[in-house]
Amino acid sequence: MSSAGPADAHDEGGKQKQPSQATRLIQLADDLVDVVAGTDGRAYATARTGTARHIAFPLKGQRGLRARLARFYTEECGSVPSQSALTDVTAVLEGRAMDLEPRPVALRLATHQGRVVLDLGGADGRCVIAGPDGWQVTTDSPVLFRRTGLTSPIPAPGEPGRTEAGIGRLRSLLNVDEAGLRLVVGWLVSGLIPDMPHPIFAARGEQGTGKSTALAMLTNLIDPSPAPLRSLPKDQKSWATTASASWAVCLDNVSTIAPWLSDTLCKAVTGEGVVDRALYSDDDVTVLSFRRLLSMTSIDTGALASDLTERLLPVEFLPIKRDQRRTDASLQQAYQDATPDILAALLDLLCQVLEELPRTHLPELPRMADFARVLGALDRVTGWSTLDTYLAATEVTTSDLLDARPFTAAVAAMVEEAGEFTGTIGQLMEVVPPPEPRPKSWPVDATRAAGQLKRDAPVLRAVGITVEDAGRSRDRHRSKLYRIALQGEHPQNPQRPTPGPAPDRGGDQEGRDFSAHETTPAPPGPASAEPAPEPATTAENPQATGAGGSWGAAEADAAQLSNGDTPAPVEAGTCRTCHRTYRRYRRGTGYGDQCASCALGVPPPDNSPG
Repeated sequence: MSSAGPADAHDEGGKQKQPSQATRLIQLADDLVDVVAGTDGRAYATARTGTARHIAFPLKGQRGLRARLARFYTEECGSVPSQSALTDVTAVLEGRAMDLEPRPVALRLATHQGRVVLDLGGADGRCVIAGPDGWQVTTDSPVLFRRTGLTSPIPAPGEPGRTEAGIGRLRSLLNVDEAGLRLVVGWLVSGLIPDMPHPIFAARGEQGTGKSTALAMLTNLIDPSPAPLRSLPKDQKSWATTASASWAVCLDNVSTIAPWLSDTLCKAVTGEGVVDRALYSDDDVTVLSFRRLLSMTSIDTGALASDLTERLLPVEFLPIKRDQRRTDASLQQAYQDATPDILAALLDLLCQVLEELPRTHLPELPRMADFARVLGALDRVTGWSTLDTYLAATEVTTSDLLDARPFTAAVAAMVEEAGEFTGTIGQLMEVVPPPEPRPKSWPVDATRAAGQLKRDAPVLRAVGITVEDAGRSRDRHRSKLYRIALQGEHPQNPQRPTPGPAPDRGGDQEGRDFSAHETTPAPPGPASAEPAPEPATTAENPQATGAGGSWGAAEADAAQLSNGDTPAPVEAGTCRTCHRTYRRYRRGTGYGDQCASCALGVPPPDNSPG
């Protein structure tokens, strides 16, 4: 009696064996979907038939292929597949995806051959394709999109060509002035272009100005979500999970921004990648890479980092009069009625901006250069002046940032009084004493002071003060020297140094990042000038000069605060607050008849006249 071979398809009773659940599930998957390998390292599936063939869904999860296969199997076979069979099928399909060429899978927005594709998020798979020649709604998307639990449908846009009417309906929903409205329109149009950094829309205003309601409506215009307003994340991982699930993210009621979140928001503007260990794995990782359209509401965020401030688009919301208030239900109804026309107007402007961008060239570019070019193109097609408004708003933000940095503000006040400083960080901390009580942000040592000065150098440069590398001191400590001066001021007839080697500029290049141009050694004095006398010595410090004896040996023979032949001041007088004599070396400071220290609210430097 011979045993059955491996190819025998019958059981011991002679009946034909039924295929396993896993085999039936694989057959269903082959009939219904195609497997896709995403450039994000994940495996997706797309339907073979229907109008939503460009919608890629993951293999796992509540919205994934696993749940769909379980439903199809139950409908066809009348029984529920086992979890082990579903797991086996998912593993097989993931293995197939490993052999495929990766394809980009976008979230809500994508670009294709110079055009923008907007996923409307509906079950019918419709999308909007916009280009320089116009826009249209279609079900034939040239790119793949993924959707998450935060992806809600966008209402179909209205008729094209009614731009003014659409912008007018948006104006009726927002409590901002005309300049602010145009900035909002510029931000929304740029938000429809995914392949560029976007500034963080910062809605500011006192309580009751409608900031949260307005930001929820603006966010839902481009990327509707069941939760358009989010709370501040508690850590990096929770932020990455939330931000990776939607294109537009709005943080509501921001009071303070922690340093780690400030850095995270900056990276999300320019493009961020988060690496984490894969679940149930020891050596594999998952990567979340994204660039997002961010916004936030706040009354006062407090002191912000300079790099985050440069990425903000501040818009002030106005108080709402009592006779102009509306109920939430009536406002939401007005928004729903206006959404198609507003979206159509934004798409009209997007097409015109895409056509104008190649011909838009700005003489100078701010930090958010791509956004500035979009505003420049928008101004050309509308006749507005949003770019000028944006640049003016960023200047105000920079001034606010200086007020929130006591140490940097004190350095600025010292330079305003003295015209120039050249020396070490230790010397700088001596001539700029901390106020009482000492602010928490005031640096406690030279290392932290140097770091804060480096971080805030762009802020100082924005108010007309440069921070430059001035080489190394000539003593044995070789301390790094810095030159802090008003822009446009250069040393005139500087003191000739004592005999010895010139300041070393080749051993440390870190300080060169402080300013927009590279510094050079100070020019020598006139050929006929008398050589400087040898420095006097003291018993306590044989190598110290008389003027620098109080600095100690570590600061000996370093360049000092400029007190020689400095340029003549353009303004001078007596401060009406502290009655000290002030001198100014540039006009237009806005300090009036006060010294810089009193005007900025910082203690006067030790070397200030008076």
